[in-house]
Amino acid sequence: MISWTAANSRKIARDERKRRLGPLGVLTHVALLIWTLLVMVPILWTFLASVKSEDEIFGDAWSLPAMLRWDNFARAWEQAHIGQYMLNSVIVVSFSTFGTMLIGSMAAYVLARYPFRGNRAIYLLFVSGLAFPVYLALTPLFFVVQNMGTIPVVGPYIGLNTHAGVVLVYIAYSMPFTIFFLSAFFRTLPTAVGEAAMVDGASHTRVFFQIMLPMARPGIISITIFNVLGQWNQYQLPLILLQERDKWVLTMGIADISTAAGYDQDWSALFAALTLAILPMLIVYTVFQRQIQSGLTSGALK
Repeated sequence: MISWTAANSRKIARDERKRRLGPLGVLTHVALLIWTLLVMVPILWTFLASVKSEDEIFGDAWSLPAMLRWDNFARAWEQAHIGQYMLNSVIVVSFSTFGTMLIGSMAAYVLARYPFRGNRAIYLLFVSGLAFPVYLALTPLFFVVQNMGTIPVVGPYIGLNTHAGVVLVYIAYSMPFTIFFLSAFFRTLPTAVGEAAMVDGASHTRVFFQIMLPMARPGIISITIFNVLGQWNQYQLPLILLQERDKWVLTMGIADISTAAGYDQDWSALFAALTLAILPMLIVYTVFQRQIQSGLTSGALK
């Protein structure tokens, strides 16, 4: 009896959902299903190809491998130096994301909560960076970073072929979207808590770091993940700024595998390297997906 009642309740709930969805809702679900397949199928195929031999890759593409060839990952890690390139990417992305979030959150907070002359103009100047493709600035950017290398004392550490130089460029590249996103989020936060803290003697800095920043945690986590994904997958910027092979990042190493030997490249190692590049970001998004969704919807719900 209980089993029948539960099954009947589920059927009623399904019917109710179908009734509420309507034609537009059904089309939306179909579109999301198609999009999911378009995203997941290439990723699954890459994972499958990473443990195949080259004959199996170019044979029946969707057949299961006769045996799991983990040596593909060993070749990619050691012979293609993917391990070193991944370490370089971790270093660059860690420092650039930290710098982007520290500077971007402070700038967004000031622009969102402190009215002053020129506030709107500065905000629009930052946001205008979203409409400017970075590829149009590659040549002048190269010379700017090259000239930074001539600065006394610090120049050799922030010029061309330095990770610090790439970090600074990544921070500048990520700043427009960070400020655009966080400014809107900081405007939704209540002012009463911060005002009460200032009445009790807290400084502006303390209010920001100890009160407002924790309150903005969903938005901070969301934009942090977006910056990590964007900077981890960046290829064009490090390509023009890093010529020395030992300074390369992961995307440059993967591209080198596919082009170094012409038609004789190691395809199995290439797909293994792609898998190594995809997995960290897939894990990060899976772990923080709830925080990302919360951050994206909090501003709209408040």
